[in-house]
Amino acid sequence: MQAPVTVLQTNTKRESGRKAQLGNIMAGKAVADIVRTTLGPRAMLKMLLDANGSIVLTNDGNAILREIDVSHPAAKSIIDLSRTQDQEVGDGTTSVIILAGEMLGVAEQFLERNLHPTVIIRGYLKALKDSEEILNELSFPVDVENTDEMLKIVTSCIGTKFTQRFGDLIGRLAIDAVRCVMTKLPNGTPEIDVKKYAKIEKIPGLDIEDSKVLDGVMFEKDVVVPARMRRKIENPRILLMDCPLEYKKGENQTQVELSKEEDFAALLKAEEDWIKGVCDTIASFKPDVVITEKGLSDLAAHYLTKSGISAIRRLRKTDNNRIARACGATIVNRPEEIKESDIGTRAGLFEVSKIGDDFYTFIVNCKEPKACSIILRGASKDVLNEVERNIHDALGVARNIMMDPRLVPGGGAVEMAVSRGLAERANAGAVEGPEVGPYKAVGQALEVIPRTLTQNCGANVIRTLTKLRAEHAEKHINVGINGTTGEVVDMKELGIWDPYAVRLQTINTAVECACLLLRIDDILSGLKKKDKMAPGQTRAPQVDSGDNVDSEAMLPE
Repeated sequence: MQAPVTVLQTNTKRESGRKAQLGNIMAGKAVADIVRTTLGPRAMLKMLLDANGSIVLTNDGNAILREIDVSHPAAKSIIDLSRTQDQEVGDGTTSVIILAGEMLGVAEQFLERNLHPTVIIRGYLKALKDSEEILNELSFPVDVENTDEMLKIVTSCIGTKFTQRFGDLIGRLAIDAVRCVMTKLPNGTPEIDVKKYAKIEKIPGLDIEDSKVLDGVMFEKDVVVPARMRRKIENPRILLMDCPLEYKKGENQTQVELSKEEDFAALLKAEEDWIKGVCDTIASFKPDVVITEKGLSDLAAHYLTKSGISAIRRLRKTDNNRIARACGATIVNRPEEIKESDIGTRAGLFEVSKIGDDFYTFIVNCKEPKACSIILRGASKDVLNEVERNIHDALGVARNIMMDPRLVPGGGAVEMAVSRGLAERANAGAVEGPEVGPYKAVGQALEVIPRTLTQNCGANVIRTLTKLRAEHAEKHINVGINGTTGEVVDMKELGIWDPYAVRLQTINTAVECACLLLRIDDILSGLKKKDKMAPGQTRAPQVDSGDNVDSEAMLPE
């Protein structure tokens, strides 16, 4: 008898075939169960304690899964879905996880019947293509210039969040911010970069109702010489720089030979003359405010003060870019290259104010600012963090509608309509052969959204879903679940809408992730890390941890 041949290392763990596939399905369902209760207006909150002892209180799917540390590779892949959804459309992070878990769950029955994963995936992808067509038919356009209409849509999308009790406040902030940062590209398409140009600033104190969107920017800095530089300037001329206004230091161990004492004075004078020359160049353009990303020496501050110029140093690059967009300035790399057109003149007011114990600089009342700051006020840091997560979702919704102004009915109505459409197409013979089962299963999986909404508000699930199916069978496509009461109602009358882009991205991401995980038939864990070696090197470099170092040997002789 031949001895067994061992190919892999003894400590390598291997799961293959059916066991690996079922393990991935179990992992997907387990992750979906974590966030299942956080869907809808009656969502429960999750309290997460991290290693430092700080607490996160939220019902945002992405925020919850971001804090959770998982070991299963498939679970990690599913958690990444919520991050992708958050970056792409900013909303629907919980829905995509629940839907992906359900898509994997309904595939289990086919694997037990020995249906090949490739056949299941073919059925899934055909169902995805047809789902997109049905979504297109269900969608209708919306007027993005109508503020009241936009407000209703954004408020209904974030109605499941903590901030719903504050009415349309968060919706107004989001719409104002998105309209502020929107620019038109040469081909006429809108460009909305909320991440770069709409900064959320959290300042504890006052009420949430005191939150506002500035027609300009704000950052946490004070002028360099508070006692002598002006802290309030109306219609300021602003110069932005990203070079240091101090004499360039030599590299380490610069050696200078001085033969007489006057040489040292000449050396110091050369430094002073250079700084004075730079400050005179800046002053010749008559700016009121100079802001630089790098350092600014005391001597430079003295010369700028004498010229009546207020200066701010060591500003973040992102803040500098926002100021440039808001006041129409151009960031200058070298003082010699300053032109009159680089000076920003669109700001109406430069002011440094003290809020609490910190100083904040405001550059506001800008004409057509293409960047803004959203100031959030609130009782505590926990409240502000949750409001920030909510406004991030609201910004995503407002941006999606501006980019693609189409809506679909919310409250699980669109999922039920797509599910019904897929069942009708399957019965009409749109799919043939063994792919029919997986094709229909996608439609069944989509029903998880209205089912979860019903469960979370404590209604009778079987009775409600049967009634909803009956309504959709009669072609009432706008009928969905009222997430607050659990009743079956017309979403048009209730005013609950979802952006087309969010629903499309949710179904797309969930189906594609399920296809990816079903294609895995082997999981290898415990593989040894390869030592990093250069070409031709026979031994990996030894790295000292610092405990075994002889301190005497480290000193230069």
